[in-house]
Amino acid sequence: MTMHAVDNLVVMDSESPLSRMLAVLDQWVERGWLRALDAGFARFLRTEAPQTPPLLLLAAALASHQLGRGHVCLDLQATLDDPAFALSLPPDGPPLQTAVEPPPAPTEVLAGVDLARWRAALEQPALVGTGAGNTPLVLVGTRLYLRRYWQYEQDVRAGIERRLAASLHLEASLQAGAARSALDVLFPRRDVKATGADWQKLACALAARSAFSIITGGPGTGKTTTVVRLLALLQTLALDENAASQRAGRAVRPLRIRLAAPTGKAAARLNESIASAVAQLPVEQLPNGAAVREAIPTVVTTLHRVLGTRPDSRRFRHDVSNPLPVDVLVIDEASMIDLEMMAAVLDALPASARLILLGDKDQLASVEAGAVLGELCQRAGDGHYTPATRDWLQAATGEQIEAAMLDAQGTALDQSVAMLRQSHRFSAESGIGQLAALVNAGDAAAVARIWTHGHADLALLVCSATDDAAFKALVIDGEGGAAASAQLFGANGEPAHARHGYRHYLQTMRERQPSRHAGQEAFDAWAREVLKAQGEFQLLCALRRGPWGVEGLNKRVARLLQEEGLISARGEWYPGRPVLVTRNDYELGLMNGDIGITLELPGATPESAVLRVAFPAGDGAGGIKWVLPSRLQAVETVLALTVHKSQGSEFMHAALVLPDTFSPILTRELVYTGITRARAFLTLAVPEGKPVLERAVCAKVHRASGLLAGFGGEGDAQGD
Repeated sequence: MTMHAVDNLVVMDSESPLSRMLAVLDQWVERGWLRALDAGFARFLRTEAPQTPPLLLLAAALASHQLGRGHVCLDLQATLDDPAFALSLPPDGPPLQTAVEPPPAPTEVLAGVDLARWRAALEQPALVGTGAGNTPLVLVGTRLYLRRYWQYEQDVRAGIERRLAASLHLEASLQAGAARSALDVLFPRRDVKATGADWQKLACALAARSAFSIITGGPGTGKTTTVVRLLALLQTLALDENAASQRAGRAVRPLRIRLAAPTGKAAARLNESIASAVAQLPVEQLPNGAAVREAIPTVVTTLHRVLGTRPDSRRFRHDVSNPLPVDVLVIDEASMIDLEMMAAVLDALPASARLILLGDKDQLASVEAGAVLGELCQRAGDGHYTPATRDWLQAATGEQIEAAMLDAQGTALDQSVAMLRQSHRFSAESGIGQLAALVNAGDAAAVARIWTHGHADLALLVCSATDDAAFKALVIDGEGGAAASAQLFGANGEPAHARHGYRHYLQTMRERQPSRHAGQEAFDAWAREVLKAQGEFQLLCALRRGPWGVEGLNKRVARLLQEEGLISARGEWYPGRPVLVTRNDYELGLMNGDIGITLELPGATPESAVLRVAFPAGDGAGGIKWVLPSRLQAVETVLALTVHKSQGSEFMHAALVLPDTFSPILTRELVYTGITRARAFLTLAVPEGKPVLERAVCAKVHRASGLLAGFGGEGDAQGD
C-alpha cells in the first residue's frame, strides 16, 4: 500500500515521516520533476534540525526549485491552489521511460493541507526567519524565500527607492524651459494629429528628471534612438550648467556615461546601431552641439565586464565600497536582467549616478530568478501619471498626455516609467506586428485566424517529427507554409527582402571564398559576408531536449544539410558549422550569446587547410575575430536556437518551431519573443493536430516575487 498525503507519511518499514518525505523528493528527482540540488537542500536542513517537520522540508525543496524556474520565492497559497505548478511538470523533454511505479504527485502529497497548517510547520526559528537574520529561509506573508534571494529583493527595492527619492531633487532643479529648448531641437516638429503624442520626446523628458528611469517598448519603437537623444539632452543640460561653473573658474566636465547589455550578442547589436544614431543626432542648433555629440559614447560592453568579474566568485570588482566611476549607466535589453544581477548593479552605482533601463516589458524574462523589468513595468501601459507630472511634461515637451493615463494616486515609480507605443519596424499592414500584438493580448482565436489574411510576411507550416519533406523545405530554402511569399517589395516595387533558409549562407561560404593567395582583408570581408548571410535565417525552438528541442533539431537539421550536400559529415568541426558561445570567455573576448561560423582557411601548404571560427569583433567597425576551434571550450552548434538564447538578436527570417506536447515553458511571452526576432519574415511551424499554439497564447508567465511591495504594487505572485 502506497501512502501519499502528508498525513500518511507515517512509519512504514522503519521509515520516519521525515525519511518518507525525503524519499518522495528523491523520487521526484528521478522523474525529472525536481533538481537534485533542491532535494539536497532539504537534506541539509534536516541535518541542521533533525526534528524538522516534513512540510518544512517540502517547502524548502520547492522554494529552492522555484529559483531554477525563474521564481524568486515559493508562494504557499498559490502552490496549494495548484500544487502541480510548483514542480517542472512535465519536465523539459520526453517523459522518462521507467517501469517503476510513478511517485506521488504534489496534489497527493499536499492533500488536506491548508495555509494555516503549512505556515505552522514553518514556525521553526532556527530555520525560518521573518526578516533580517541568518536563517536559511525567510517567510514574508505567504512567500517563502531562500535568504539570499530575500536579501537581493530587499536590496533592489531599497536601491530603486533611494533613486526615486533623489529624483525629487532632480525634478525641483530641472527647469521645464531648459529641457524644452533642447528637446525641441532634438525632436523637430511633426504632425501631431497624424501620430498622436510623441512618446519618444515624452520619455526623454520623463527620464531627464529622474535618477531611475525605464523606457520600455516593443520591437521597432525606437528605444535606441530615444536613449541617444536622452543622453544628448542630459549632456546639453550638464554642459550648460558647467558653463556657469567655468565662468566661476571651475573646469567643464561632461557626464561620464557607460552603455551596457546583459549579453555579448545584445551588446554587439547595440554597438552596431548606436554609432549611427549618434551620428544622426540633430545637435547643430544646440549650444555646445559638437561637444554634446562627442560626449556620447558609442561603445557598448556586457554588464559583467562593466561590473568587473572575479574568477570563481559571484561577487564583482565594483560594489558599494568600490563604486563605478559613472554619472549615467544605460542598460539595454533589461528584460534579461535577473534579480541577483540587478542587485549587483545597484550596489555598484554611486549614489549620485542615474540608472536608465531599456527593454521590452513583454519579452521573456531572464533565465535566472526574477522578472525585474516586467514587474516594474506592470502599470506602464496605463501611465498612472499624476496631474503634476502631466503639467511638467507638457511644459517641457509641448506634448499632451491623454486623460485616461492620469492617476492622482500614481506612485513615484509610475512617474519614472515611459512606454513607447509606435513601431517603426512593423507597419499597420505588417502580419508580424499584428501577430505579436494578438499574442500579447492573449487572443488565441484571432491568432488562429490571422493565417488566412494573406500576409506576405507570415507563413504557417504544419509538420511532424517523422515527415521530413515540409521541414526540409523550410530549413534548406526557407520555403513552405500557408500565406508564404518568397519576397517582400519596397515602395519602388523592387524586391526588398527574400525568404532564405540555411542554403543561403552555406552557398555564400562556398561561392565567395577568396583565393588561397588573397590577403587577410579579403578573408575578413568573406567572413563578414557569411556571417551576414547566416543571420538571414534562424530556426528557433522552445525546449532544449526532445525531438523538437535544440538537441533533437540540431541533429535533424545537420542530417538534412548533409543529405543536400551542403555540409560535410566529417567530425565535430566542419566548414559552415555555426556555433553559439554559452559562457563568457574574457581571454578570447567572447561573450555568452556570441555566434560564429567555422570557415576553412589556407594551410601551410597548397594542399592543406585549417579551420577557424569567425566571430564579429563587436567593435562597431565590422572587425572579425578568428579563433582556433580547440580554444573554444563552451560552444554548441546553433542550427537550432532556443528563444531564450535568441533574445537580443534579430533575423531577417525567423522560423519558430513549437513542440508536439505542451510544456509550462510554452507561454505567450515565449511565443511573442520568438515572433519579434523576425525582421521581415516569420514562419511558425506547429505540430499536426495539436493545439499547442492556442494553449501557449493563453498561458501567461507568473513569477512569484515581492519586489513591488512598497512601490504601490501588491507584491505577491506577479505576471511578467
